[in-house]
Amino acid sequence: MTSATKKFVLCLSCVLLMLSILVKPVSAIGVRNKAEILKEIDDYVKINMEVNNIKAAALAIANNEEVFYAQGYGTFSDGRGITGSTPFPIASLSKSFTALAVLQLVENGRIDLDTPYASYFPDLTPKDERVRAITVRNLLNQTTGLNDKANPDMTRSPQYQSLQEINPSLSAVKLVHDPGTTFNYHNPNYQYLALLVEKVSGQSFSAYMEKNIFERLEMNRTFSVSTTRQINENPAIPRGHYLFFGYPVSQAEPPWFIDGPAGIVSTAEDMAKWMLAQSNGRLLSPKLMEEYHTPGQSSPYGMGWIADKEEHVGRTISHSGIFWTYKAEETIYLDQQLGITMMFNSGLTTFVDYRAFIDEIARIIRGEKAEVPVLNSRNMETVMTLLIIATVLWGIYSHFRIKRSNKRLTAGKLIISSLGRLLPVLILLLFKPLVTVMAAGRLFPWFGLWTTMPSLIIWLVVLSLVNVTNGVCLVRLYCAKRTDMGSDFPVTR
Repeated sequence: MTSATKKFVLCLSCVLLMLSILVKPVSAIGVRNKAEILKEIDDYVKINMEVNNIKAAALAIANNEEVFYAQGYGTFSDGRGITGSTPFPIASLSKSFTALAVLQLVENGRIDLDTPYASYFPDLTPKDERVRAITVRNLLNQTTGLNDKANPDMTRSPQYQSLQEINPSLSAVKLVHDPGTTFNYHNPNYQYLALLVEKVSGQSFSAYMEKNIFERLEMNRTFSVSTTRQINENPAIPRGHYLFFGYPVSQAEPPWFIDGPAGIVSTAEDMAKWMLAQSNGRLLSPKLMEEYHTPGQSSPYGMGWIADKEEHVGRTISHSGIFWTYKAEETIYLDQQLGITMMFNSGLTTFVDYRAFIDEIARIIRGEKAEVPVLNSRNMETVMTLLIIATVLWGIYSHFRIKRSNKRLTAGKLIISSLGRLLPVLILLLFKPLVTVMAAGRLFPWFGLWTTMPSLIIWLVVLSLVNVTNGVCLVRLYCAKRTDMGSDFPVTR
């Protein structure tokens, strides 16, 4: 080999090495057969729905610049199949839509993010002057200083019927925190934003959304409602369910005013278009789009999204949607240009990991193996059933053991035993406040607590009844022994 040839080969090798470094690897979707990927996804979704007793669901996947998949699973109660065009309530996924409407008006110069909300409504006369300091950005980032205790949401009775009714609540409320200092997830923040859109645009909120977002993105089957009653009355929407010991129970969604924070109904096909719009430049200017996808002032919660950055997948924006009889999950992997949304006709349930659907589908797309969670509804409800049966049997055994006991029972032992036995009763009595603490100040109605964890509540009731029954038996035994001891001594005069 001549010297010139050696130099040529060396240069060519260097060029090839540089190209191998600079050229991005082909994605898993690009090198794998799409039909194989979709079959793997379908198999996973169907198995996970089966072990969690979910009757109907819809899946949307957007990848790069295409609607990669829009598919329905399960059936309506009358046997009709769920398709990619079947409408589902998306609940709090609606907040990112409401935030977009606000940002469109910001881009048009009609709203300023750092202007106080009250300046757009001069008729507001708040008792707490800090209300005047709440900015539009505070509302978007959920840092208004409001929470469900100060300003009831789903526990309000009667519920609002229109956005025009909500502003008087700001005149009477007392803030829990100074605006801009603390994150508190609070649905009414997005009701105020929806009303602001109406005020500034001169259109009803639903009309604005239809013309400026849904039509623009060709989301032809997506619409906005004001109350859950409109969901219950729409025959095109699959009936919602909650799970009772894993068995799906058909149930109307309780009355709730949801215009702004949770009122959008959409389809898998339309949600795929929505996810594509997060990176195709059709919604906002690049500067505002970046702000739209940025974490907030006090938490990862930004403008209708939870914005995060993960080591292996890069930037993500996500949100979950929760009703008592419907559920939705959405994650968009911005750096990978991949978006996944799933909607279900079963609601928030203790033993169903809805998030796993999104995570495992993403794993399949990346060429990894998906796994059905072991802690699923079928397995956990079986455990709860066995636990309730064991509690009843233990209670019966303990009851007869106490009645046959000849051991001396002191007052101290009785008090200590009684305190332990009253613990489940105390948990039941304080159940709502305990859940409020665990949910960072959010208030839930008893109906919602029941549909979320019926087997856990039943177990607590059974355990309480067993403990109270056996506790009463111990007290009677103690009193009887005291009486017997007193009769052994002669009465003197």
